[in-house]
Amino acid sequence: MRGKRSKQYRKLMEQFSMTFGFREPYQILVDAEMIKDANRFTMDLAAGLQRTVHGKVKPLITQCEIRKLYADKDQPGGNAAIELAKTFERRRCGHHPDQYPKPLETMECIRSVVDPKSTGENKHRYVVASQSLDVRRMLRGIRGVPLIYIKRSVMILEPMADESVQIREREERRKFRAELKNTLGKRKREEKEERNDGEGNDDDSGSDDEAVQQGEAAPASASEKKPKKNKGIKGANPLSMKKKKPQQAPKKDAGKKPEAVPDAPAKRKRRKKAKAENGTTSNVSESGTAVPANFGEES
Repeated sequence: MRGKRSKQYRKLMEQFSMTFGFREPYQILVDAEMIKDANRFTMDLAAGLQRTVHGKVKPLITQCEIRKLYADKDQPGGNAAIELAKTFERRRCGHHPDQYPKPLETMECIRSVVDPKSTGENKHRYVVASQSLDVRRMLRGIRGVPLIYIKRSVMILEPMADESVQIREREERRKFRAELKNTLGKRKREEKEERNDGEGNDDDSGSDDEAVQQGEAAPASASEKKPKKNKGIKGANPLSMKKKKPQQAPKKDAGKKPEAVPDAPAKRKRRKKAKAENGTTSNVSESGTAVPANFGEES
């Protein structure tokens, strides 16, 4: 069995289990034609059924179907089919040979086992393995019946019928609503408990002496709500705002060098005295020009 088909069959049987309550070992009703075809293809029928439904199986065969195999024992492979059917568990359908000399048709026999009261429900959770197309078409009208057949030596599990799909969708919606209701109810209970706890704390915080003085024995009811205070329009959070940087005045004399301010007083200029040839002295300034000593004196 290929991986993709095997995965689909596993998922399909899980849906049958969750919606209709199928459990292992799965009870599988096998008809006479299914046993003949499995014997002709040399298939291990029990192992193939187990691989298809992905679980333990309990193959069953009705009294009418095994009577059909005994009636065809003279045909090629008849004895091998009978020996294979003997390994399966016998399912009593109530069609005894004294009342029904001829075995009933496969459709009538299997329908009487799967849905004995004609309620359209697979009460005993049977899986039906049949090679008859008419039988499978009839069983699609009964809710919750997995169908198996052999095609070219490959065992196939049919998709869920429309009746079963509607039941599964309705069940999923019901479970979803129930889960949603439980969640909402739990949330409401938690909110109610929180309100009760808050009211209890408020009652405990009050002073007993004040209650005695005012004569108020009962606290305010829970239905009364405190009026909300209007605090005005809220501004921006000052902590989250960036501070403005102080603006610096542009430097006008950016290219000029700052003038040095002398800290100490200016030095006194020194004058040198030079003797002239005529014997007079003259003061020589630092620039080199001679000045007579009596320059500036009154004659």
